[in-house]
Amino acid sequence: MDIAVAIVLLVLIVFVIIVLVRSVRIIPQARAGVVERLGKYQRTLNPGLTLLIPFVDRLLPLLDLREQVVSFPPQPVITEDNLVVSIDTVVYFQVTDARAATYEIANYIQAVEQLTTTTLRNVVGGLNLEEALTSRDQINGQLRGVLDEATGRWGIRVSRVELKAIDPPHSIQDSMEKQMRAERDRRAAILTAEGTKQSAILTAEGQRQSSILKAEGDAKAAILRADGEAQAIQKVFDAIHKGNPDPKLLAYQYLQTLPKIADGSSNKLWIIPSEVGDALKGIGSVLGTSATPEAPSTPARGVDPLSAPGADGPGSRP
Repeated sequence: MDIAVAIVLLVLIVFVIIVLVRSVRIIPQARAGVVERLGKYQRTLNPGLTLLIPFVDRLLPLLDLREQVVSFPPQPVITEDNLVVSIDTVVYFQVTDARAATYEIANYIQAVEQLTTTTLRNVVGGLNLEEALTSRDQINGQLRGVLDEATGRWGIRVSRVELKAIDPPHSIQDSMEKQMRAERDRRAAILTAEGTKQSAILTAEGQRQSSILKAEGDAKAAILRADGEAQAIQKVFDAIHKGNPDPKLLAYQYLQTLPKIADGSSNKLWIIPSEVGDALKGIGSVLGTSATPEAPSTPARGVDPLSAPGADGPGSRP
C-alpha cells in the first residue's frame, strides 16, 4: 500500500513539474514567440516572463527580430548585350511582424532568395555589361525597392541589398583587361606629350624672358657707358677751358698723338692730314687764343712724325 501511494505521489510530482515547465516561459531579448490556443493564433509573446495554459496553449519556435544577413549563391544573369554574368548578392532584412512572418509565408528566407534572383534578372537584363559593372548603386536601389515592397506583407523589412561580385565570362575579362591596358597606355602617352609640350613652352618662355632681360641690361649698360663717356668728355672739356691752353700746347699734344695712330705692326703707311693747321687754328679759336701754329700745307706720305715741318732732321726744309 505504501508503495502505491509513493508511486502516485511521484506521478503527481512529475505532472506538476511538467505543468510548470509548459506554463512558465521566458522569452529572450530580440526574440518573439507566437502562441496558438487549440490550434488558433492567440497572441505574440514579447521578451520577458510569460504564463501559458498547459496542454491548451502551444508556443511556436521563437523568431529572431535582429537584422539578419543572408548571402545567396552566384546567379547566372543575361545582360542586354547577351552576355552571361555571375552575380553574388547579399540581403539585409529584419522581421518586424512575427505573426505575418509565421502565417503569411512558409519559409521567408527562401522566399527572399527567390525574389532577389528574379528581380535581379529583370533589372540586369535591361542593362549592358558596362552599365551593369558601373551601376551597382542603381541596381541595389531597384532591388531594395522591389524586395521591400514585396516582403512588407510577410512582416519583413529589407533594409539593404548589395551586389557582392559581378563576374563576366573569362573571354570578356581578357578583352576588358586588354582594353584597360590600351587605355592606360594611351593616357600615359597623352600625359607624356602634355609634359613635353609644357616643358617646351616653359623653356621657350624662359629663353624669351632671358633675352628680354639681357637686352634690357645691355641697353641700360650702353646708356650708362654713354652717360659716363659724356660726363668724362664734359669734364675734360671743362678742364681744358679752365686750363686755358695756348696753341703751342695743343700743337704739341696733337703731334704726340700722331705716333699712336701709326702704332702697330700692320700700319705700313699713314698720312698726316693737311688740315692739321686748320684744326689747331679752330681749337685755338674755340679756347679763345689768337695765334695758331703753322701746319704743313701738303700731306706727307710715309714720313716719320719727327720729320714734320719745323723739326730738325733729314726731311726738314732749310
